[in-house]
Amino acid sequence: MVTRYGARVVANPPARDADAALVLGNRVWLDGAPNPCLAARVDAAVALARAGRVPLLVMSGGVDHEDGRIEAEAMEGLARAAGYAGPVLREPASQSTRENLVLSRPVLEAAGVRRVIVVTEPSHLWRTRQLAAGSGFDRAFDVQYAAAPSDCRRWDRALRAALREVAAVVNNAIRGDY
Repeated sequence: MVTRYGARVVANPPARDADAALVLGNRVWLDGAPNPCLAARVDAAVALARAGRVPLLVMSGGVDHEDGRIEAEAMEGLARAAGYAGPVLREPASQSTRENLVLSRPVLEAAGVRRVIVVTEPSHLWRTRQLAAGSGFDRAFDVQYAAAPSDCRRWDRALRAALREVAAVVNNAIRGDY
């Protein structure tokens, strides 16, 4: 179900323009290099901006406990390195997908955003959509979803990520986040 939903979003990009793209955080570094999954998320948002689909990028992610970097700052750096010169807002405190959405809401509202495209990986989209519904994020904004289409994981990391995603879905359900 999770995989099919992600594949459907990749195959059907957002139909409408939006006021902003909200890029959800992820580990900053992996094996001493920028995390390819985080870079793919940022690249997808930059592509939306270059296509004229969004005029603003919002980066959401707090301290990466592995290296102490703030994910939102690193994501802005990746966007700038990719040549994006437009406006960027940051939500630098979140530590989970639910917090990405909850803590980004006031940032988006303060910027006057009404329509937002949430950008993450295909395998992360189903849970993100459920958390948006459970937190009221999808009632505060006209929300669409975009997936970073690149395969950013080696098979071993992809397996760990898939298992982690299943555990996160169960954990969020137990906590009543949906």
